[in-house]
Amino acid sequence: MNWFREIRQDISQIIPAIDYYELQLAEARFECGLKGNVEKHSRDMPGIVEHRFNQLQEIEAILEYLNIELRKKRTEHYRKFLEHYNRALTSRDAEKYVDGVQEVVDQQHIVNEFALIRNKYMGLIKALDAKQFQINNIVKLRAAGLEDVSL
Repeated sequence: MNWFREIRQDISQIIPAIDYYELQLAEARFECGLKGNVEKHSRDMPGIVEHRFNQLQEIEAILEYLNIELRKKRTEHYRKFLEHYNRALTSRDAEKYVDGVQEVVDQQHIVNEFALIRNKYMGLIKALDAKQFQINNIVKLRAAGLEDVSL
């Protein structure tokens, strides 16, 4: 499923998207393990990295979309405070008031939650890089004649 498109069409799809990516993270943690046949792990790594990196890119696109929507809401409320408030406000005062508008706060919470998922995926990518590094070390040991290396 292309969550980016779904969220762009209907922002209420953000909750199912968050749940989906959390489940994917749980599944991906098993992919970071290095137990069993090294050749199989080595063969599967490019596909795993490609799949998880593509998910990370989609998360980045969704996060950017959410940030754009947040800036749009902030601008709308900022304009309202400057043009329609009972007294003249400085731009700094208007910014402070905008930060307290519930709609803006809710959007900031959504952005923050999705940024957390992005950060978890970045950790996953780093774990996959470490796994690839370890596979490379084991292959070098075996090439050097140390066949009894076990995982």
